[in-house]
Amino acid sequence: MFVTDPIGIIGETEAAKMLEQKGFRIVEHNWRMGHLEVDLIAENKKEIVFAEVKARTTTYGGKMPEEYVDEDKKRRMTVAANAYIKYRKIEKMPRFDIIGILVNPENNEITYRNHLENAFQPRTRTITSGSFTGSWQWSHRGKTIGKKK
Repeated sequence: MFVTDPIGIIGETEAAKMLEQKGFRIVEHNWRMGHLEVDLIAENKKEIVFAEVKARTTTYGGKMPEEYVDEDKKRRMTVAANAYIKYRKIEKMPRFDIIGILVNPENNEITYRNHLENAFQPRTRTITSGSFTGSWQWSHRGKTIGKKK
């Protein structure tokens, strides 16, 4: 989903800064293709990072923001990454990161940040240019891409 709330915007801005400080270039913010979505996509010379950002104002029941990324979200991130890799013909090694941010709602200051690099390994394999032979079609920002047999 596109980020529209102020806390989400603050969190994604901070997460992008964290990745940039580690030598990554942000290539996409809130990348979408149909129902698929990735908060941040960044790259360096060797890797492409698909990052999920969780920004909160409190630790809701003692859980830190990054703990809210469940198995279903990881699966959806993997599917989205597969689509992105296929669509953009990416040759770099993919990595899945989770970034948790806590924001003080009174002054919008960041009170906590945690970057889990390589947070999980996908259970489904990454689509490469020669690994997919079936019919496929995706819509992205009103444009249909792909082939349909």
